[in-house]
Amino acid sequence: MKLFFKKTGEGKALFILHGLFGLGDNWNSFSKYFSSIGFCCYAIDLRNHGRSPHSDDFSYESMAEDVRELMDDEGLAKVILLGHSMGGKVAMFFADTYPERLEKLIIADIAPRYYAPHHQSVLSALHSAQPENASGRKEVEEQLRISIHDEATLQFLLKNLYWNEEQKLDWRFYLSAIEKNIDNIGKAFQPSAPIDVPTLFIRGQRSGYISQTDETEIRQLFTRVMIVTVKDAGHWVHAENPIEFGEVVKNYLGKD
Repeated sequence: MKLFFKKTGEGKALFILHGLFGLGDNWNSFSKYFSSIGFCCYAIDLRNHGRSPHSDDFSYESMAEDVRELMDDEGLAKVILLGHSMGGKVAMFFADTYPERLEKLIIADIAPRYYAPHHQSVLSALHSAQPENASGRKEVEEQLRISIHDEATLQFLLKNLYWNEEQKLDWRFYLSAIEKNIDNIGKAFQPSAPIDVPTLFIRGQRSGYISQTDETEIRQLFTRVMIVTVKDAGHWVHAENPIEFGEVVKNYLGKD
């Protein structure tokens, strides 16, 4: 699948993979920052998200293959992969299949373990909003506010609204495929062998996505790994403390 992406800067290739319901544009500020320190950044829309094509095949294996295809299309032998949440799992699966094509791996606030489905309330809210019948963005926002009370989550979802070819509001993500495959989003990462790629795990101090037990498993599955905690941040670690997150990534990228 040919993924949509925005390319910024020159230098070593850094692929940025967003999380569920996200899109590459969520990482624009970091693309600018990392390109300013000497990297060629690719802010990528994963399949069924953003401007990338839709497919009922929505698995980590297929998303990892999409990343490999983009590398081939761009003539890149190796890249650095940075993935948040679902994007972090995509990066893990890519590392298991194509370790020789990675310089470094950066995983933001997701562990290899299985996560039970926990997006049902968001899915329900998205269905109830019915953007195709709305007169404008404000009407969709008001519908979402009935069920979604976290302002950051609300604004994050609203970034996916756009006017389609029929001049009706629609979601950029492929809601049907996401909903059908929601159980697979939490799939555990079980590599064929320990990952021998330099890897950085970044977790938010207030996030419960990476526990002490998870740390033990991470160190078993990744042979060259660092785990860093960003203070005053939850699961949206890059958005809640962008300065410290950026510094942590910058310092890791500078290490040989």
